[in-house]
Amino acid sequence: MGMAGLVSRAVAFLRAGYPAAMPATGYAPLAALLPRRLADDELVAITSEFAAGRAARISTVDVGVAIFRITNAMPSLDDIQRVQRRLEAIGAQG
Repeated sequence: MGMAGLVSRAVAFLRAGYPAAMPATGYAPLAALLPRRLADDELVAITSEFAAGRAARISTVDVGVAIFRITNAMPSLDDIQRVQRRLEAIGAQG
């Protein structure tokens, strides 16, 4: 077996254990650097809290602070938008 065959087998071996949700190419340890995504139960907790106690417009800053308080991580724009979409869907945001 030549060098190309050994490399192909090594790559096949590494990809066999690669997480299905990860891109097909890349470097697995970089997955640890991916930003944390707001879990569905955290999303529900945040929106329920806002729906129960607010009549005024809920700003992106309010949402970001709530996400940080729950996750202890900087909120992503995607997570802020997810919370705002859910607030609109349940009628707590106009």
